[in-house]
Amino acid sequence: MPTPAAPRPRGGSDPARNGSAPARDGSDLAPSLDAAPLRPFHLRITATTFGANFSDGYALGMIGAVLTTLTDARHLSGVWQGLLGASALIGLFFGSIVLGRVGDVIGRQKLYIYNFVLITVASALQFWAHDPAVLFILRVLIGFGLGADYAVGPTMLSEFVPRRLRGLLLGSLTVMWTVGYVLAGILGTWLGGTEHAAYVLLATGALPAALVLLLRIGTPESPSWLASQGRTQEARDIAARYLKCELGEAPAPPTSSTTSASAYRELFAPGQSRRTWFGLVFYSAQVLPYFAIYTFMPTILLALDVEDADLQNLLLNLFLLTGGICGLWFLQRTGRRPLVISTFAIMTVALALVGALTHASTAALMIPFLVYTFVMAGASNLTQVYPAELYPTHLRATGVGFLNGTSRIASAVGTFVLPVSLESLGLSWSMYWLAGVLLLGTLASVAWAPETKGEVTTSGG
Repeated sequence: MPTPAAPRPRGGSDPARNGSAPARDGSDLAPSLDAAPLRPFHLRITATTFGANFSDGYALGMIGAVLTTLTDARHLSGVWQGLLGASALIGLFFGSIVLGRVGDVIGRQKLYIYNFVLITVASALQFWAHDPAVLFILRVLIGFGLGADYAVGPTMLSEFVPRRLRGLLLGSLTVMWTVGYVLAGILGTWLGGTEHAAYVLLATGALPAALVLLLRIGTPESPSWLASQGRTQEARDIAARYLKCELGEAPAPPTSSTTSASAYRELFAPGQSRRTWFGLVFYSAQVLPYFAIYTFMPTILLALDVEDADLQNLLLNLFLLTGGICGLWFLQRTGRRPLVISTFAIMTVALALVGALTHASTAALMIPFLVYTFVMAGASNLTQVYPAELYPTHLRATGVGFLNGTSRIASAVGTFVLPVSLESLGLSWSMYWLAGVLLLGTLASVAWAPETKGEVTTSGG
């Protein structure tokens, strides 16, 4: 393992800061984290964060895939269906809000590892959770652990990877989430037809979670966070040892301790509040229709009287995956602001057309549904990129956790309300109000969306 670089003076004459001084193992140090070439450690931190998002998508997708089976076997009421569908989202809210702030106080690394201990154990225990109340509690705990990762996972990745790759890699997190979600949907549809199989499938979420836990052991602390706390030499050593680069200019450490209350007030302070309000509306409007629709997709397809519902569900899941992959190209090529505005507008129109065509032929109905699915999957890549780019280092985990947490309120509300809405208002009006949520996202993006593509987040800013 390479020896950490020796301390260097911070004056302008330091040759290492210009990238010309060799590291002590003989290799050249890049001038900053943002300018560093791709290193093996970048791949490692990316792989473990990817695995976490796969686990998240798998865990959230599986409950929707087996919920119909559990409803029939356990005679679940509409309330219990809504609670189980929203359970992990409730946990995500509390985990993101509480542990996001903890990540800014104690650092990213501890949460990055220990949250997956909770996720692995709670996922495995689902096999024996035949009482819906016990299953609800376990899934809230899974969501609580995932909430921590929603805050620190993208934060860690954004603070380690070079700027030119940040959008691509952060956006790819959503693709990996979609892979897990789609796989859960396919397995649940084709293998989850019995009660025993449904509980087995729920418990299989422990397998990817355990693998992520093993791979994360030994992950160092974020250099940017260390520098923001005044621990500059530790930050320089990690940057040199793992990334073969200089830290760059470190931010001034805080002059006094910051309480959680003051940190959250800072999210809405002048100069930051507009970004926070945008992030809150953008993220919530993205995920509310997503989780509501795809948690209850079998119920929606049944209400639409679609021929061969299992095949149509598989087709929608494939469009989810394809849209997420194609969305990475647009994420890398275009700015954040035009991408978020255009995708919100397209999704609004597509979902409104689904509401208008509920009595049309299957072919006519599925076209706008597939368009919504494809565009929504690509647009969802922004939910991993935008939040980490909206905040400076000392607020990043708090801000990302806050946006993730508040968006999960929206997700849980949508997931709980949609089955009630389908029963009382019918499918057409349910699609209309979901399109209205997307319209709100469109208007908020036009008014507030900043362009953050070129902003530095990893060198201590």
